Amino acid sequence: MIKYTVGIDLGGTFIKIGLIQSGQVLNFIILPAYSEKGLRSNLPKIKEAVNALLHDSKIRTSDLVGISLAFPGIVDVKHCQVLATNEKYNDACELNLRLWCELNWGVPFYMDNDTRMATVGEWVCGAARGLDNVVMMTIGTGIGTGVVLDGRVLYGEHYQAGSLGGHFVIDYKGRKCSCGNVGCVEALSSSFFLSSIIKENPKLSAAFREKADSYDFEEIFNLASSGDIDALIVRNECMDVWSAAIVTYIHAYDPQVIVLGGGVMKSKDVILPYICERVGRLAWCPTENVKIVASELGDNAAVLAAEYSFTNQRRKNEILSA
Repeated sequence: MIKYTVGIDLGGTFIKIGLIQSGQVLNFIILPAYSEKGLRSNLPKIKEAVNALLHDSKIRTSDLVGISLAFPGIVDVKHCQVLATNEKYNDACELNLRLWCELNWGVPFYMDNDTRMATVGEWVCGAARGLDNVVMMTIGTGIGTGVVLDGRVLYGEHYQAGSLGGHFVIDYKGRKCSCGNVGCVEALSSSFFLSSIIKENPKLSAAFREKADSYDFEEIFNLASSGDIDALIVRNECMDVWSAAIVTYIHAYDPQVIVLGGGVMKSKDVILPYICERVGRLAWCPTENVKIVASELGDNAAVLAAEYSFTNQRRKNEILSA
């Protein structure tokens, strides 16, 4: 009998909900997130979207293996509980999402950190297929990471292992991050901080800094490609930060591949050669250089991890023993 899973990916700007079967996204719905208003207010919209996907595909809840949710924060995987957030869906720690799933659909529920789930998606279905040691870095509003080490997804004692690469410190005298630390990768190179990155850079012209609030990474990369000196400085300094982070990930986890994801990878033709050259020079890799590649699955990566969440035996055991 054909079985289906539903994957929900809670982004800071959009929520993606996909119907999955045999490693394919059969249908999906994208909703505006309004993450600053919390998760509770989004749940009715998510419920309606899941029901619409099932109805449109003529699928009964009895045909569902389960529903998974990728959350942008620290998640207790065993108990399906959000432990900590960082300015997105800040009410999530108060919610019993497994009960919400049970009451609405009566199927198993699984929840994990969003970038960890995107990493699983790339590992199972995408750019890291067949490999045992993988790091994924997503670059967007924030910067997230996920790690597969020796063929196992990395969790650690408090479910943080591998997922806080955006908060590795690369400048202890640097900008204060939203997490409370100082000099994090995210504080120095994410789109959330892009306005501050521009306003506080003395190398940039006054005219460019005055328009800091109007820029996003897409425009920065477009301006840089046309030769704008200010945009080139911002672009290259951010890529230097991403490269420094990747060198640290390589030294920490010794992966076979680094997978880069996020909206900024629309400019992968610029980003990949730059980062590969810099990391190739700076990382200590006495045996061979680590491959650095773009995500194959894009925005579908975390959604596609839904199926793995319920078919992998270890994850089944985590859910059933919770």
